[in-house]
Amino acid sequence: MDIDRYDQTILRTLQADGRITNAALAQAVHLSPAACLERVRRLTRDGYILGYRAELNPALLGAAMVAFVEVKLDRTTPDVFARFAKEVNALPQVQECHMVAGGFDYLLKVRVADMAAYRAFMGHTLWGWPGVRETHTYAVMEEVKCTTALAV
Repeated sequence: MDIDRYDQTILRTLQADGRITNAALAQAVHLSPAACLERVRRLTRDGYILGYRAELNPALLGAAMVAFVEVKLDRTTPDVFARFAKEVNALPQVQECHMVAGGFDYLLKVRVADMAAYRAFMGHTLWGWPGVRETHTYAVMEEVKCTTALAV
């Protein structure tokens, strides 16, 4: 990391409140507004800041249930991996997909309305895809911690 304490403070502050005004951010960081804005632009240009998003309430938007799904493929070849990645990227219910080392190939984080919606989702997607040998699902009973914040 080629950033100083001012940059780190900017990143921490923006992580906590992406809607903060430049004037308020500059005051929090103890820089002039012009210097602060230039640092934010540089941090964005250099790839430290990837974007800004609104955090939505999944329960109000019909996505209250979270499930983690282990996926084991029947073959671990580049064409099977590529096909799986293409298919999973087209599914809005899949919030995260990670290729992992260990006893299975992928770990998915899925959000749907409820168990019936999950069953329908799986029946129309993963269970029917060529190359998928088996899945194991872990339904979340309670989200104890859910964050995208990084330690800066």
